Amino acid sequence: MAKSAMIRARIEPELKGNVESILKELGLTATEAITLFYNQVRLKRGIPFDIKIPNATTLKTFKDTDAGKNIIEAKNIKDMFEKLGI
Repeated sequence: MAKSAMIRARIEPELKGNVESILKELGLTATEAITLFYNQVRLKRGIPFDIKIPNATTLKTFKDTDAGKNIIEAKNIKDMFEKLGI
């Protein structure tokens, strides 16, 4: 089937540039990425990933880390696992 339908959308230029750089690394054009997304929506009969409103704990974590609070740094992966008690 010939491709003749068009989609037009306005997005922030910085977002567009960042995403297109990532897509280029993946070997995809924006058109191919949109086509993949549309095919996944059709296949899943909905958005192909979870979209959720963050719970109170997640919102607090976002707020704290944005403010530089309650951040635990690890020197390496072993140190991280030790701090996590794993």
